[in-house]
Amino acid sequence: MQSVQLRFAGHSFLMKAAGIVVALAATGPSTIPAAHAQDVYPSKNIKFIVPLAPGGAIDFVARAVGEYLTKTMGQPVIVENRTGAGGTVGMDGAMRSPPDGYTVLITNDNAASAPHVLKLPHDYTKELEPVIYLSRQPQVMAVHPSLGAKTVAELIAKAKSSPDLTYATSGFGTNQHVIGEWFAREAGVALKPVHYRGAGAAINDLVGGHVKIAWLGPTATVPHFRAGTLGLVAQSSATRAPYIAEVPTVEQAGFKGMVLEAWYAAFVPKGTPAAIIARLNAEMAKAVADPAMKVSFEKGSMEGVGGSPADLGKIAREDSVKYERLVRELNIKGN
Repeated sequence: MQSVQLRFAGHSFLMKAAGIVVALAATGPSTIPAAHAQDVYPSKNIKFIVPLAPGGAIDFVARAVGEYLTKTMGQPVIVENRTGAGGTVGMDGAMRSPPDGYTVLITNDNAASAPHVLKLPHDYTKELEPVIYLSRQPQVMAVHPSLGAKTVAELIAKAKSSPDLTYATSGFGTNQHVIGEWFAREAGVALKPVHYRGAGAAINDLVGGHVKIAWLGPTATVPHFRAGTLGLVAQSSATRAPYIAEVPTVEQAGFKGMVLEAWYAAFVPKGTPAAIIARLNAEMAKAVADPAMKVSFEKGSMEGVGGSPADLGKIAREDSVKYERLVRELNIKGN
């Protein structure tokens, strides 16, 4: 019987002519090409889920990193803003997506705080696989010039003499809300939070003098600080962010241990293959280290970080424990 040589995906096979039809029927016409395609990642669009609205810091990070990966990974990265319920709609959607590497959650430390603020039945820091710590920024305590406070000590004195003072945040249960309540407790002042629907509305009222104090992110506040229309009296990071190096940390103002940074990171659904997580980590690490990306991050008042999946997993779990304690101690209850 005549032998026929066939070639599939670079491999040659000698088959008896009479057995060709049987072999193809047994495997199906698309089995070998499909199996080969599954070995190539990525072979289609990658979706970045952002759990908050366009225009914020998470959205900025996701789009910047996504644009970089589109060039380096050979497939388009599509950013989907899946909003609702304080970011939990998007995080839940990512958590329940197929663990195939084609759905990536780009989120902030809300993944560590929301389960405790909202009393959720799950903890995202345990239900999602960490990929990489992309960037970070402190929260800053900003003041309107009319308050007449240029330091934390002066602000505390003003608050003690004016018990009706309030502070703005970009939303209930945010890290700004938590650090604001934490600071008020430790400082022994009766500052009351005013929660806005986003940083844009909060910063407008602060610049307009309708509220005199705010805990907000540097992306919203630093441009006004540079313009002289707002003062910054403290930042919540462990060390001073380089783009506001003249602003002391809350610890340096006398409140030891009061550190609460905002972080922006990538996670994937549990069960995603380790090889895919490693590939995403490597490509995103290149993005964060890229000189142009560093400049872009600095303009957005944030620092690139990077590191291994384990590095992100450690900080996310530690923050989850910290938020659980603070939410309980400060009696922050979800609406």
